[in-house]
Amino acid sequence: MEVLACPMGNSPNRLYSALTHTLSSGPLSQPPPAELDQDPDQDLEPVDPVVLLRECEEALRTRPARLLRAFICQSTDGRDRRQQPIRVMQWNILAQALGEGMDNFVRCPLEALKWNERKYLILEEILNYQPDVLCLQEVDHYFDTFRPVLARLGYQSSFCPKPWSPCLDVVNNNGPDGCALFFRGDRFQLLGTVHLQLAAMKLKTNQVAVVSTLCCRATGRTLCVAVTHLKARSGWERLRSAQGHDLLRNLQNITQEAALVAEDGSVGVGGGVPLLVCGDFNAEPSEEVYRCFATSSLGLDSAYKQLSSDGQTEPPYTTWKIRPSGESCHTLDYIWYSRQHLTVDTVLDFPTAEQIGPDRLPSYNYPSDHLSLVCDFSFSHSPE
Repeated sequence: MEVLACPMGNSPNRLYSALTHTLSSGPLSQPPPAELDQDPDQDLEPVDPVVLLRECEEALRTRPARLLRAFICQSTDGRDRRQQPIRVMQWNILAQALGEGMDNFVRCPLEALKWNERKYLILEEILNYQPDVLCLQEVDHYFDTFRPVLARLGYQSSFCPKPWSPCLDVVNNNGPDGCALFFRGDRFQLLGTVHLQLAAMKLKTNQVAVVSTLCCRATGRTLCVAVTHLKARSGWERLRSAQGHDLLRNLQNITQEAALVAEDGSVGVGGGVPLLVCGDFNAEPSEEVYRCFATSSLGLDSAYKQLSSDGQTEPPYTTWKIRPSGESCHTLDYIWYSRQHLTVDTVLDFPTAEQIGPDRLPSYNYPSDHLSLVCDFSFSHSPE
């Protein structure tokens, strides 16, 4: 679904005013953990995405032009052409507290990271691609920005904070960062959501995951979607591998349970529930945790390998930044999918080094040190 450019007109718009108030308001207090899955915004009036996009453009009028990216079409063999593709977006948006207080991007002016404008850059990126499923990491403005704004656009959501978020060590923080999963209510019915605190060697860690089981309203098919953010930094490879094993074990159980309760035929030909796993894995393809996912019994493949000529190679980078220790250019972000049950229709290409610029990311025209990943998927077979 692409946002169409059209004039706003001169008619008064209560929703526009309400949304402006939401984006301009200060931080909200964090609700207690028992309220994290409740949806107090479900009865809010909807807002036209074109109106919100124009508001973003107006707020960003002094910023340079944004990065241009194109969708690359893939083979549609095996796809049910009667389906409307499911657009999935994966993005580490950079926690505001970390961007301003801890990450030390030496070539990015502090002014470029101010929340009063950076939030519009993030929302503009989401609006430009209008995903059906949106998976975000490093979200520390969920309650005061992303949940209420995206609820007005028709999204339902769930948020799981890190138990010991580094954001809490930053003065004037907005609470802990965590993983958030959003989906369009008009396309999916929520069947259940699980929050995971990932374990390593039977010990709980600071990394989390959100897993939602959805029913596609158009096809009746069941779909499991997971979003996660594994441990960062070099030297923690064994911990990331253990976290990946724990996540895969949980996903195996969740998809098996979903298959048992799914209606006849809704799991597709060959049995099993289609699965999408989105995340910042903080791991290059050479790491053990990547191999764990690539060889899992869940039958997962990485969608962004589709950009390579042989379909076997990941892109050269998904994050590119400059810190005091030097330039850091790595492939760390992935969208894994069930290759037996899902087909990749299109993949959003990455900007070139020249387009990104010598100061790398984040910047005045891009709000995060990670690039967003966007893919269109279709169910491979119609339910019997």
